[in-house]
Amino acid sequence: MANVALLSASSPSTSSAAASLLPRRSACLRRAASKLSVVAAMGDDPIKEWILTEGKATKITGTSSIGGGCINAAQRYETDAGSFFVKTNRRIGPAMFEGEALGLKAMYDTKSIRVPLPYKVGSLPSGGSFIIMEFIQFGRSRGDQVTLSRNPFHTKKKSALGRKLAEMHKAAKSDKGYGFYVENTIGSTPQINTWTADWIEFYSKHRLGYQLELISQRFGDSAIYEKGQQLIENIQPLFDGAVIEPCLLHGDLWSGNISSDTNGDPVILDPACYYGHNEAEFGMSWCAGFGGAFYNSYFEVMPKQPGFEKRRDLYLLYHYLNHYNLFGSGYRSSAMSIIEDYLRMLKA
Repeated sequence: MANVALLSASSPSTSSAAASLLPRRSACLRRAASKLSVVAAMGDDPIKEWILTEGKATKITGTSSIGGGCINAAQRYETDAGSFFVKTNRRIGPAMFEGEALGLKAMYDTKSIRVPLPYKVGSLPSGGSFIIMEFIQFGRSRGDQVTLSRNPFHTKKKSALGRKLAEMHKAAKSDKGYGFYVENTIGSTPQINTWTADWIEFYSKHRLGYQLELISQRFGDSAIYEKGQQLIENIQPLFDGAVIEPCLLHGDLWSGNISSDTNGDPVILDPACYYGHNEAEFGMSWCAGFGGAFYNSYFEVMPKQPGFEKRRDLYLLYHYLNHYNLFGSGYRSSAMSIIEDYLRMLKA
């Protein structure tokens, strides 16, 4: 700044070359000041900071809200390096999104069904957290378009979603048993993923048992708690003859987490991943709309195990209990009905 002042105060005999430096020097100073203000702004916004550095973008051309669930807000960031999908939560720290990112990456690495690739998880300066991931442009279909088999001897319908999901389950197995590398969430409910060697023990303790404990604590509902515990003590016969392996599960597969890309290929998102019995993936089928074509295609890759029909409601029960915890007693009757039906079936 002193040099500029000195040049400005020079006599009329100041050389034309020196005078010509004035506008250029001023422009440089303005650019430097502008750059400093951008750096300061980036420091206050870790999302923009990542996009404009590691995200390889030089400018953000626009942002738009693309909805979200009842837990997180979601935005699309448009840049000269492409689009990014960003979810934020102003109340919850980064642990929730870290669990989601690990799940997305685990599914992505199977090279089976399409999922958005996660890029960055972090904390917001004002509190809360964010996750930046690949933006996938959705197509018009839901992702499980039904087609007729090419086999000329039958006309069984096919589902791309069923086949791709089965390919993921078949590709990703765990040698650690049942569980996951971190605890995550199902909705906003904590999901306990402590590695366990036995599936029945894992599902009894960390899925049904944990939800029943929460219901007892939150609602004082001793009736459903006691009957649920009675069911847990007697579920072994439901698994007779079944071969159970720890497969990578999406964990929260309902219609809102299923879509397709512009090529019509299925896309799944917003997971609550863990390694579990593959049939547990169908626990949200009551609001996923899986039809005959879905199961036909799925079981061609992952054969149906003995007792599948008897176990179906057992896996629905976990999600009904969770909905009771999340949204209140409107889901109590559905959960209690399943428990009581099983107690009668098992004569417990």
